[in-house]
Amino acid sequence: MLRSSPDRFGAVAVTIHWSTAILIVALLGSGFRAAHALDPVTKVAILRFHIPAALAVVSTTLARVVWWIAFDRKPLAPRSSSVWERRAARLVHLSLYLAILVMASSSIAMLVASGAGTALLSSSGGTLPRFTDYASRSVHGIVAEVLILLLVAHIGAALNHHFVRRDRLIRRMWFGSCQFRRMERQTRW
Repeated sequence: MLRSSPDRFGAVAVTIHWSTAILIVALLGSGFRAAHALDPVTKVAILRFHIPAALAVVSTTLARVVWWIAFDRKPLAPRSSSVWERRAARLVHLSLYLAILVMASSSIAMLVASGAGTALLSSSGGTLPRFTDYASRSVHGIVAEVLILLLVAHIGAALNHHFVRRDRLIRRMWFGSCQFRRMERQTRW
């Protein structure tokens, strides 16, 4: 099913979720690597991956928001979740979206203010500025760390639901169920 049902996410939502998750992990890794790269050629190469991947994350995030508003409805919260857990989950999800948008905005501001676009987008290269001289770089770095904390909370809650509560929450956000049935059999206490 492309659309979600009351108890599981549809194929479109699942595809967007996991595509975004993979890209965010790649972005965090490449971003921290670029921030600590001493060689300018290496830094340019990393950023030439980082920027298009960031555009893909922003695109999938906006597609997800449009999908939820115009075409689909999210499944109901698991019955095992209390009111405060549902509110916390909603807050974490909204914060993830906000962090992604702030990261994109701060990177655009950094590229515009620093003039780094020439060095990054042209084949002849150029000299990269010291990004740390720009306030938007500080925002970008701080929000990256906040994003990591949000991801840890999100993943931790999902794993708690799946392995401790055993309410099959992760299965709701996956294609089919055969992989998780096998994993559930292997992890029975």
